[in-house]
Amino acid sequence: MHSTDEIDDETAIGAASGGATEVGFAVGRQAEAGRLNRGTFFGDSLADTGNGVHISELSLEFGLPPYGESYFHRPTGRCSDGRLIIDFIAQDLGLPLVPPYFSGQNASAVNFQAGVNFAVIGATALHNEFFEERGIHNPFTNNSLGIQLDWFKEILPSLCPTPSNCKKLLRSSMILMGEIGGNDYNHAFSSGRSIEEIQSFVPPVINAIALAINELIEFGAVTLMVPGNLPIGCLPMYLSTFMSSTKEDYDPETGCLIWLNEFAEYHNEMLRIELSRIQEVHSHVTIIYADYYNAAMCFYRSPSNYGFTGATLTACCGEGGPYNFNSSIKCGFRSLNICDDPSSYVNWDGVHLTEAAYRWISNGLLEGPFTIPPIKTYCLSDL
Repeated sequence: MHSTDEIDDETAIGAASGGATEVGFAVGRQAEAGRLNRGTFFGDSLADTGNGVHISELSLEFGLPPYGESYFHRPTGRCSDGRLIIDFIAQDLGLPLVPPYFSGQNASAVNFQAGVNFAVIGATALHNEFFEERGIHNPFTNNSLGIQLDWFKEILPSLCPTPSNCKKLLRSSMILMGEIGGNDYNHAFSSGRSIEEIQSFVPPVINAIALAINELIEFGAVTLMVPGNLPIGCLPMYLSTFMSSTKEDYDPETGCLIWLNEFAEYHNEMLRIELSRIQEVHSHVTIIYADYYNAAMCFYRSPSNYGFTGATLTACCGEGGPYNFNSSIKCGFRSLNICDDPSSYVNWDGVHLTEAAYRWISNGLLEGPFTIPPIKTYCLSDL
């Protein structure tokens, strides 16, 4: 991968689970022809590069050390020790790191000619009203996917003065829609809701994502990457919250909670079905399903193959319990015992992964097999 530090470019190995069959061809053609030259990103903390810490009325730990220490050597608002998946994808496709929309309150459109990131920590696919009606509280933000789209529509006229110019601009953009939806479930789980109730949230979450995709297509987007959810049953946050004395609740190979991973797979399957439906309606558009789940399961199943010698299910930055996680003692807010080498750990703070883990997920997307066909195979080939 083309990053500024060295990496063993071993290809992730695992079974792919769905995707758009024309992904690599379309993205490769656009990249090599010089047409794919900007990024437009929506989502939550897996994609936020600084919006959350700029607009939140709360003091967020993500804007404090040791966040960002491994690559930027300072906090940037990213929820990791370094780069995120979107950073690796941008660098590999020769794009600059995409700035957050709220990188500065007086930022002009000129700042965003190479792309713009609207993702916000804690963001949901559904509007806040959906959760308020059900007594579920989002402690981080009310900036849902719909509000992020409103920001996009606000800045678009300053980037392209006419509809035809906007279509041309969006044809050259890689649109990343997510990951989004995970917080819709996270907030419900943290409120003590049953798995049955939370499963009923999946159809409206998928519908919100689909509406956003269709709206972007109407504006002129032709290349969209839509990630699924990670294996949440492997996160220290959930492993600590739903600790069980029943051995059968855990995957004997990974130690992850089976029922939570099955829920993530259910969301992902419903998302893939909807993306296939949208693809059939818009045959001129390339919709990429990015299989975050199975890309991550590679290193949960065989961590040593990916250089993870630390405890795979334990947070690098945290405190307390078998998973080094305590929701009341957060990384960044106080001096905690931080692992000596974050690159040897999968998990950073109990909720988010390390730069090293995100590197392997992005490698699985760019090298294959977690987009079909692999994006990078075609970006580097002679077409």
